[in-house]
Amino acid sequence: YPTWKRTLARRARESQVKRFCRAQAIQRRLEEIEVTFRELEQQGIKLEKLLRDENESPAGQQTQWTNQLLYLVQKKNNLMTEESDLMIAVQELKLEEQQCQLDQKLRSYMNKQETLKTPEDEKAEQEILKQLLEVVNKRNILIQMQEEKRLSEL
Repeated sequence: YPTWKRTLARRARESQVKRFCRAQAIQRRLEEIEVTFRELEQQGIKLEKLLRDENESPAGQQTQWTNQLLYLVQKKNNLMTEESDLMIAVQELKLEEQQCQLDQKLRSYMNKQETLKTPEDEKAEQEILKQLLEVVNKRNILIQMQEEKRLSEL
């Protein structure tokens, strides 16, 4: 195995481990968001009941409950935005993994000497290249979506 092939294999493994760690972190955060959603939902239900049932409460108390309810809604909206961003990150990780795999397959075909390539090899190489371009385009679309979302939030 030449040094450059070992280096490529090592880098591929390192990037795969990084993607795996990122995926785990995203999954943990998504689970935390889900738990927080449920907690916010329960708090919102309690506040709504208080607002509906306590018509004789002082106006200041009702205003405070209303403000708390609006705060919960705002917090929930922020979590939904974060969840949306994380889902995009998950899609991006999947595409990144797919790109890495296709890249490795393509390298194996491209490293073969031209004289040893069969017509099937050449066809497979072209198909992999086509798939690789599709994945890159999908990743580009995701990045554009994120950028548009970021700009609209500003």
